[in-house]
Amino acid sequence: MSRPKKVTDSEILDAIERVVVKHGASRLSIDAVAQEAGISKSRVVYDYKSKTALLEALIDRQFERDTARIESALVECADTPHPELFARLKIAERALDDTERAVSMAITSSMSSEESLRQRMLKWIERDLLAMDSGAKPEAARMAYFAFIGFSCHEWFGLVDRSDEERLPFLEQIRKMYIGYPESHPTTTPNP
Repeated sequence: MSRPKKVTDSEILDAIERVVVKHGASRLSIDAVAQEAGISKSRVVYDYKSKTALLEALIDRQFERDTARIESALVECADTPHPELFARLKIAERALDDTERAVSMAITSSMSSEESLRQRMLKWIERDLLAMDSGAKPEAARMAYFAFIGFSCHEWFGLVDRSDEERLPFLEQIRKMYIGYPESHPTTTPNP
């Protein structure tokens, strides 16, 4: 009798990503992950009880990757006017690979029907917004961050495939938008 194949959690997460890349979120299932990983369905069910749990694990993994990238970029951007914002812009200088794009699509397409996925993504955005508020000119940082997110979403969703010659100058314009924003934006009063 042969021993069951031993796989790590990381190998199961890799299999989840491969299924999403090959077939999209609609075909993600415990069976598909088990087949992709070459393990029994019961092994996948032991750790991930449902398709939602598979997607939650995918979000958590991507969040961990994103956090590590930000922490690394923060070191490079420590002397910039707003390290948290500039670190995120630095990360965006690199084009997405097929796995990152597929994971983004899987998460986004599933978020509307799964509240737990939506809540995980809200925590991700809340973390970023708190980071924007932590530096100088928080209003400017938030505006630049939202410009960056709007710009990035087109690439995440595969709507636009920008070359470095297109991506890098746009990210530089977002940096300039932040730098050029007044220290305290004057409030306007309505005319009588």
